Amino acid sequence: MPGMHWNSLADFLAMGNHGLYVWGSLAVMALLMLAEPLLLLQDRKKLVTRLKQQYRAERTEARRKRETASRRSPD
Repeated sequence: MPGMHWNSLADFLAMGNHGLYVWGSLAVMALLMLAEPLLLLQDRKKLVTRLKQQYRAERTEARRKRETASRRSPD
């Protein structure tokens, strides 16, 4: 198999008439590698928000139960 030798930048970009496939694949991979951490950060923020809401709801419910129990029991 002969090695790839380029005589010009145009030959390099053409990649032996496979440039569209080569550079398109490289672009898609680069895009995915950039998108993955951004999507993970976005999901993490959503999870933290949801957990905070759940914590507040559980804390409020516990407070209501304590208040209800303290009203029913004689001091």
